[in-house]
Amino acid sequence: MKDPWLEKWDDRYSKDEYAFGIRPNDYLKEQLEQLAVGNILFPAEGEGRNAVFAAKLGWTVSAFDISAEGKNKALQLAGANDVQIDYRVGELPALNYIPEQFDAVALIYAHFPADIKSKYHKLLDQYLRRGGTVIFEAFGKKHLDYRLKNPKIGGPKDLASLFSTDEIKSDFSNYEIIALEEKEIELSEGLYHNGKGSVVRFVGRKK
Repeated sequence: MKDPWLEKWDDRYSKDEYAFGIRPNDYLKEQLEQLAVGNILFPAEGEGRNAVFAAKLGWTVSAFDISAEGKNKALQLAGANDVQIDYRVGELPALNYIPEQFDAVALIYAHFPADIKSKYHKLLDQYLRRGGTVIFEAFGKKHLDYRLKNPKIGGPKDLASLFSTDEIKSDFSNYEIIALEEKEIELSEGLYHNGKGSVVRFVGRKK
């Protein structure tokens, strides 16, 4: 029997249209353009919009997701933009990344299941070199109220899968905090992120 979590994402990404569009996330774009290019990892990258954007800037891009359908769409998008990305499918512990392999990790709506999200953050930290940067945007704990008013904004339905600034401080305790806040923003990303929502944004530099 197929895992319901995997089935959800395979189903969503198997459609012709890109679920969250093909343009990069605004916060990712703003932050990435300030960094010197290097090696970057995109966890839970789905259909590749952010990874392809980074590759177009000259980054060496790695990405992963549990959905093979997401990978198919991402490689299709990469081909259309004449760039290459190393895209792996599976659970993070089995994907054979190397300690200190990356100069940046971009967690953009990487809502891993609640029971593993902190574990994954700690594992991702091992793959980032000292002085490297984490760029993070995902829905915060206050987001449930927004979701009730407007389901089109998307995001998890359970509080445990959402983020708080305290969680981020704990998971990335060995980081210099460049930016950390929960704020209301307006999203317009494809079919599933539309309207006002509450997000946690974080930029940190590994000490």
